Amino acid sequence: MTHYLLPENGRFYKANLHTHTVISDGSYTPEQIKEHYKAHGYSVVAYTDHDVMIDHSDLNDEEFLAITSHEVETNGPSLAGSFTTTPCYHLNFYAKNPHETNYVCPNPNYCFANAPKYAAEQDYYKGDYVRRYSVEGQNEMIAEAKAKGYLVSYNHPDWSLQSYPDYIGLEGVTAVEVYNTGSVVAGWVLDEGDHVLDHFLKAGKRVYPVATDDNHGAHDMCGGWVRFKAPELSYDAIMTAYEKGDFYASWGPEFESLYLEDGVLKMDFPADSHVVSAEIHTAVRCCDVRRGTDMTHAEFDLNPFMAEIGRIGYPIDRAYFRVVLTDAVGNRAMTRGYFLDELE
Repeated sequence: MTHYLLPENGRFYKANLHTHTVISDGSYTPEQIKEHYKAHGYSVVAYTDHDVMIDHSDLNDEEFLAITSHEVETNGPSLAGSFTTTPCYHLNFYAKNPHETNYVCPNPNYCFANAPKYAAEQDYYKGDYVRRYSVEGQNEMIAEAKAKGYLVSYNHPDWSLQSYPDYIGLEGVTAVEVYNTGSVVAGWVLDEGDHVLDHFLKAGKRVYPVATDDNHGAHDMCGGWVRFKAPELSYDAIMTAYEKGDFYASWGPEFESLYLEDGVLKMDFPADSHVVSAEIHTAVRCCDVRRGTDMTHAEFDLNPFMAEIGRIGYPIDRAYFRVVLTDAVGNRAMTRGYFLDELE
């Protein structure tokens, strides 16, 4: 029996899920962003300007889709009276309805850069919600976002100066950034990693990995992306793929397929991805790796892992595996965690 982890049918669509324009603190107009990303093979861009949400459906065409979204930030107490030492939460909210008009927890006093000018023109942007730098405060905003039909990502934990107690209590998060081009370019190399993802997964929280640009200028564009597998390039299809986890994150290698066949995990990659290793990470001490040069296929027998889970009585709703690819220059691609109770 074959179980496809990335859907068997449909097409892959390349997406940047974290983008800033001149509407907040970016350097390019929404139109310029569209043209640049289309020229580099992208089909989807989420416009996540700070503290202001604008429907960019007017940019859509047969080859391009704009996701209605925005980013909110909550600053904590500074350790030395400077932003350099100020921890913060940054969350992206993605609307499942492209014409969404319900802004999450509004308060125009949080707008900065160019956002106040645009926010003042939005009917939805009225309110006096006070953001709180705490897990409880973030969960309050996440809960309202989910109730209004948003998906939520937790952004660049390292740049945000956050540690395990700051994020492990977050509830309702859809995705966490495992790569953020803007942060990596600035030297925040831990924002090129999956340690926070594994913390969420080991806590039983089914959070997906995303690689994004968080671009503000020419220096941080087209570095990280996700590949959605969807039946068509439509708003509903892409947001459904996002919500279901029908995608992978990458800043280098690519997948062509990923499926289980009688307990054997099989995967294919294009030759020009130059894959040199494929790794299996799990919730327990059952991991494996395949190495080679310009690999185009890898297989892992997961039957011993699944048998060990059963033997020790490990709860299958906490047992997961995921795949990490590495290319010849050290760039990686990551799948989400697949939990065993999904496969029954």
